[in-house]
Amino acid sequence: MKPNLITSACLLALTPLAQAFIPEPPPRPAGPGGQPPEKAIISCQDQAEFSLCQVSRGNRIENGYCEFTPDRQYFACNPKSPGPRPGSGKEQEETSTEPDPTTANFSLTSPVMTDGGDLPGTYTCDGNSISPPVSWQGAPAQTTNFALLMDHQAPDGENHWYWIDYDIPAGINAIASGELLGTLGTNSVNGLNEYTPPCSQGPGDKAYTFTLYALSDHANLGDPTAADRDTLLTAIEDITLASASLTVSYTRDLDSNSGTESSTNGNISPGACQRISDSVTASGFSDVVVSCDENYAYITSDTYPDHDLMNGITGTNEQIPVPALNYAAPIKLAPQLANSPTTIDAAVGVAVNGVPIYDYSAQGELDIYNYDPNSDTLVLGQLDNCGGHAGRGDDYHYHASPNCMIEAMPDKADDTIIGWGYDGYPLYGNNNPDGSVIQNGALDVCNGQPDTSYGYRYHTSEAPPYIIQCLVGEVDTSILPRVSPLNGDNTGARANLTPPQGGVDNLSHVIGQDGSRTMSYDYRGQNYYVTYRPSTSSANCYDFEQKTVSNGGEIETGTYCR
Repeated sequence: MKPNLITSACLLALTPLAQAFIPEPPPRPAGPGGQPPEKAIISCQDQAEFSLCQVSRGNRIENGYCEFTPDRQYFACNPKSPGPRPGSGKEQEETSTEPDPTTANFSLTSPVMTDGGDLPGTYTCDGNSISPPVSWQGAPAQTTNFALLMDHQAPDGENHWYWIDYDIPAGINAIASGELLGTLGTNSVNGLNEYTPPCSQGPGDKAYTFTLYALSDHANLGDPTAADRDTLLTAIEDITLASASLTVSYTRDLDSNSGTESSTNGNISPGACQRISDSVTASGFSDVVVSCDENYAYITSDTYPDHDLMNGITGTNEQIPVPALNYAAPIKLAPQLANSPTTIDAAVGVAVNGVPIYDYSAQGELDIYNYDPNSDTLVLGQLDNCGGHAGRGDDYHYHASPNCMIEAMPDKADDTIIGWGYDGYPLYGNNNPDGSVIQNGALDVCNGQPDTSYGYRYHTSEAPPYIIQCLVGEVDTSILPRVSPLNGDNTGARANLTPPQGGVDNLSHVIGQDGSRTMSYDYRGQNYYVTYRPSTSSANCYDFEQKTVSNGGEIETGTYCR
């Protein structure tokens, strides 16, 4: 029929016009063999076509639309999609459903830095070595907590990281300089759970990036001592809602840091010696002397404290404190954080009364990452009421908080320095210098934390490790003093002493008016003792008499010297 011919002709004529309004197929979401990534598919489960969606790519979160692949085999989030097109029937959804403004406006800023600007030297090893202040806004509404990462990519492609802070509560929107919030991960410089300052050893400008992640759930990083950069990024890959970054740069003036009086950490001014001397003077112990050379302050004493000592011990090793004249403890004037902590089978520092400070262990160098109660001098009853005892050299030293020393100080307060690590960092008591309580987990493996004045500080604590456990700063162990055993012990009377099995009872240490010292104790119903007095034959020599469990209860005498 002719009408059919006319109809066919009209349809043929209208075909190009009709094709012009047929939408082009959407771009194919990336994925192996045409299949979108599994995360993209999961993101659009139970969602309508062209619904807004998010998908993670590496460390980025990208917005997209839920749509079918061209072969309509998969329905997934496509970050490259332009969204609803004319003719799709979704125009109304597009106008009524807009991207989450909190995601689009998520930003990280700082009152002391700008993106693309400089990192102030205060926050590097040439300044105060403290963490910089940062703040943020516009986090997604679903955020439950934040994680912060500061890292740098070296020219060889290796990633270095200086600050990992996670489990930051969702209600927080700023971290002040040096403030501790959330949980600290490790850094790649010394492996400790703390902020460590950039300290480039090479010339040129170095870029450092701060990245804040808004998370939908808490990251499962396990043991914080193993929370490194890769562990963090893997843990938050599927729970990151949005991220914001701030990149700054810093160039070190290496020439200006080569002098002996300036610290590579910038923590010590020319008054470093004075500050250490002032800490000793303020303690009120007039028999302790401080002197300095270009590199060290020397706290010199006889290691014998004025307070009560040895009383309260049950696990005695039958040693008795003997003064060790001219013990000179070297404190670095220019502390510098080391690549890894140092443990020492000897003193790690000195109290302001000149008494050496040891870690908690009675078994030599210890595993700082695994507490061992079997070597804990406090648990074993080897410490007196003042946190100390006599060691193999008949030398008195502390293994825990020097409580009696602190009690005797005239101006004791939370901001009073009670000792120094041999790496040059100060030791404070159980609280922060401002009087606030130290939160659980704030102290690192060496029993310290960052400090705004010194870059780092140690603390005492009621729980193990009680006092300095290891040194975070660089230290030359070859120059550290050790108190040797008494000379003249040809029979080994003082050299072969061991703690009596099961401990002793009624131990008492008394100083006589004639200068004698006597330590007596009971063991299995028998009385034993060690006593000595200054010898009249030679200076720094002492006349001993002893009856010890170790030597079978025999009465032994001898003159031994320092």
